[in-house]
Amino acid sequence: MRFMFVGDSMTIGRAGDFTWRYRMWQHLDATFGGPYEIVGPRREVYDTSADAPVSHAYADPRFPAHARRHLAGWGEGWQHMVPLVGDAVRAHEPDVLLVSLGLIDLGFYTRADQTADNARRFVAQARAARPRLRMVLLPVIPNVRADDDAPFAAEVARFNELLAKAVADLSTDASPLLLAARPQDYDLRHDTYDGTHPNASGEHRLAGEFAAAMHQAWGIGAPYAR
Repeated sequence: MRFMFVGDSMTIGRAGDFTWRYRMWQHLDATFGGPYEIVGPRREVYDTSADAPVSHAYADPRFPAHARRHLAGWGEGWQHMVPLVGDAVRAHEPDVLLVSLGLIDLGFYTRADQTADNARRFVAQARAARPRLRMVLLPVIPNVRADDDAPFAAEVARFNELLAKAVADLSTDASPLLLAARPQDYDLRHDTYDGTHPNASGEHRLAGEFAAAMHQAWGIGAPYAR
């Protein structure tokens, strides 16, 4: 089984991060119970000094190169991934996409309804490349901006409603979609290092929600253990 991570800055991570992808790799290695592969066109983390995704400085240098693969980008959202996902799926043939997108869209690019339309286009493009593809989608976790910007907080809430509807509308027996849970009691003071990006605690919590969704719905892996 092949897994591909798709996401924005919370997924690619920056130089010196473990990333939640690393936590998921550890979880799959411990619990999957069979052969699997992590696939994708990219391996890097974001280098803040270079302002580009050119670093390979993960917090744990033992994180193997083959497990670092992903389709994630700093500042990239649904609208950026729509034209990329089809080619990535065709080239790397994932069976499951683990997707965390939307915060950057709502913060800088598109309204909730436009963002949800892009999520639907993303699903269509991915399925056109691999019709029996499974996907797990994580709702947007409001960042610190939502504390003081009520219209932004409302857009996040509205998008999450629209994302849930899209998952319900688009899921099929041949290509099932899952909506992961937003991590319960996710605390920006304790689970992020800047009010947005996950620290070690937040990484575990994000990986845990993807793991829980796959285990509960599809029997993949096991309950997540920190």
